[in-house]
Amino acid sequence: MRKCGILLHPTSLPSAYGIGDLGKGALDFIDFLHRGNQKIWQTLPIGPTSFGDSPYQSFSAFAGNFYLISPDILVTEGLLCQKDVLNIPNFSTTKVEYGNVIDYKTKLFKQAFSNFKPNKAFKTFCTENEFWLEDYSLFSALKDYYIEKRQLEYESKEFKAFCSKTKSIMPENLQKDYYYGGVWSTWDKDLVSRVPAALKAMRTQLSKPIEYYKFLQYKFFQQWTAVKTYANNNQIEIIGDIPIFVAYDSSDVWANQHLFKLNSKSFPTEVAGVPPDYFSQTGQLWGNPLYNWTEHKKDGYSWWINRIKSLLSNADIIRIDHFRGFESNYCIPFQNDDATVGTWKKGPGKKLFDAIKKEISILPIIAEDLGVITPEVIMLRESIKSPGMKILQFAFDNSENNTYLPHNFEKNCVVYTGTHDNDTSIGWYNSTSDDCRDYFRRYMNTDGASPQWDLIRLAIASCANIAIYPLQDVLGLDESARMNTPGIMANNWQWRFTSSMLKEEYSQNLFYLSKVFRR
Repeated sequence: MRKCGILLHPTSLPSAYGIGDLGKGALDFIDFLHRGNQKIWQTLPIGPTSFGDSPYQSFSAFAGNFYLISPDILVTEGLLCQKDVLNIPNFSTTKVEYGNVIDYKTKLFKQAFSNFKPNKAFKTFCTENEFWLEDYSLFSALKDYYIEKRQLEYESKEFKAFCSKTKSIMPENLQKDYYYGGVWSTWDKDLVSRVPAALKAMRTQLSKPIEYYKFLQYKFFQQWTAVKTYANNNQIEIIGDIPIFVAYDSSDVWANQHLFKLNSKSFPTEVAGVPPDYFSQTGQLWGNPLYNWTEHKKDGYSWWINRIKSLLSNADIIRIDHFRGFESNYCIPFQNDDATVGTWKKGPGKKLFDAIKKEISILPIIAEDLGVITPEVIMLRESIKSPGMKILQFAFDNSENNTYLPHNFEKNCVVYTGTHDNDTSIGWYNSTSDDCRDYFRRYMNTDGASPQWDLIRLAIASCANIAIYPLQDVLGLDESARMNTPGIMANNWQWRFTSSMLKEEYSQNLFYLSKVFRR
């Protein structure tokens, strides 16, 4: 079945609270999709983000981003009073100001938690998710504990000892980030190595903060399930996103150190990234620890099976970011400053997916196969019958065999005007070369006055089974609405829109195009 839909991360949704949430703004967006005959809402990863705010660097591969919890719903549930949400700061409506949002919503959530009485549904949630929730909630409570404790210190003997231990592998500024940011490898030795008695003692000492983090996860998934159910009831599927790698400073790595390539001091030996490419001349240094695939294989890839099962309970289809890493991944020495130097090393290949399919017979996966793609990567993707991705912004370089041109597509693919890593289509058109713009206009038989709608039409008209376009393109926004610029650390993941921008003419245009091209 031919389908089309919109890429939008929930943080961008309209809300009075400085960041999109899972309340009315999410339901209104689904209504907009429904009016436009759109069958898909694709998001970025929905896990709790770390200090860089990137959805691809999360404190957990299983937990949800609790800053997406709607305070309005907490009010209707009686966990907050109306007066608790009366004095809302004057948040920006065009971008997420993460620091201010975190401060404000943390106060609201702690107030809601103080009014919460654990019930049967909460206890059931905790039991069903125990395999990740226990470690995640303890990890989060411990991070808070160490961050707060160290705010009162300045270059203590513990800090100096940590610097001495790590001086050969990280610069001074990174040492400070690790230590004062409460990264798990800076904790007391018995906690780093997970000595049972030490864990038990901290579970007792931090029982209240641990319960708080469980409460936040309970509320997040309660609200997310309601949003997904509303979407599904309107014949709209959710495409979730799963980063192939997890963050080093995550409960996953701390709780499963044997599954990652770490040295005797619990630091990565090599980290993930990609070599120089279209997006960056120095490549992308992601910094994620690499998997110890030998250890994963020993237990039948159970961690990965649980990860896929978990996401499929919260999404209908999964896009796997950096799919090529399952065939081979780019390994960068931990101490390097960029990704210009690295080596390719083999991944688990089809063995991983064979193990997953024994547990999950139907595996609805989209393989993000952009970048350095070899015949081996294509063979792996085809062996599991997963569609790859096509990006229309990459199509117009005048190369006759450009695989991103629609006349070179195969049906089993997902076409995008652009992704979260691309400029908006208007931004792309304005900044690309004259030759590229000229070929685009000739290929499209257009004057280039509305390049975003030209690309949306081209995507929907193509033979690709699924066509996706960022909401920024539907709204006709320029480069100022870009979600992420790879290789640049600042001012990413911030874009937001207001409810008044979802004009009826846009849903009518989408409805018309979807009907004309039988989607």
